[in-house]
Amino acid sequence: MRYEELTIEGRNAVLEAFRSGKTIDKLFVLKGCQDGPIQSIIREAKKQDTIVNYVAKERLDQLSETRKHQGVIAFAAAYEYAQVEDILKIAREKGEDPFVILLDNIEDPHNLGAIIRTANLAGAHGVIIPKRRAAGLTATVAKASAGALNYTPVAKVTNLSQTIKELKEQGLWFVCADMEGETMYRLNLGGPIGLVIGSEGDGVGKLVKENCDFIASIPMKGDIDSLNASVAAGVLAYEIVRQRLQ
Repeated sequence: MRYEELTIEGRNAVLEAFRSGKTIDKLFVLKGCQDGPIQSIIREAKKQDTIVNYVAKERLDQLSETRKHQGVIAFAAAYEYAQVEDILKIAREKGEDPFVILLDNIEDPHNLGAIIRTANLAGAHGVIIPKRRAAGLTATVAKASAGALNYTPVAKVTNLSQTIKELKEQGLWFVCADMEGETMYRLNLGGPIGLVIGSEGDGVGKLVKENCDFIASIPMKGDIDSLNASVAAGVLAYEIVRQRLQ
């Protein structure tokens, strides 16, 4: 599957995609364009809580494959998103404590795909990503996940902090990765757990971090100051696996 196959261009095609229930990750609309068909598309986008980006014609031309975008381009998800409840249900069906990986500020599709792959191999029951400032489930992500996207559900939520609060009510507790935290080997990472990973540049957002129960750091002996986000996710996920095996 090529990424281009998931780019929908033109007013009728985009409107039909929304009305058929296709999951649209992002919508790009010509800034200042307010005619009837465009307004209909924006209404459908708001019903689905799709992020709408108003951009200049040059940006649309740059994104366009067909050169016939008519002022509107939609990016559809390569895979359907799960609900958070679906992830918890998998844990219940397996008779295991929930293990969920939450991603904040991960915008690189290769990193997202690699983390989904790690989540699958480490036995995590699912991955949760935010709607904004995050890569969606594009074909690039699917390829980087090496097939794991077929088995590991990914849920997309409007507010990561709110989702953490709701999951806490269901018995999960949360640890986030941050260089200022306690060394991960000193923390008890057993039981129902959510592991929160941020990007190398921005890390985990302040509000999300404040909602976590623990902050874990990975011991580093080298000369540079941070690991790639997908590598950090792997290191912490497998410390959780090690403690679960005990």
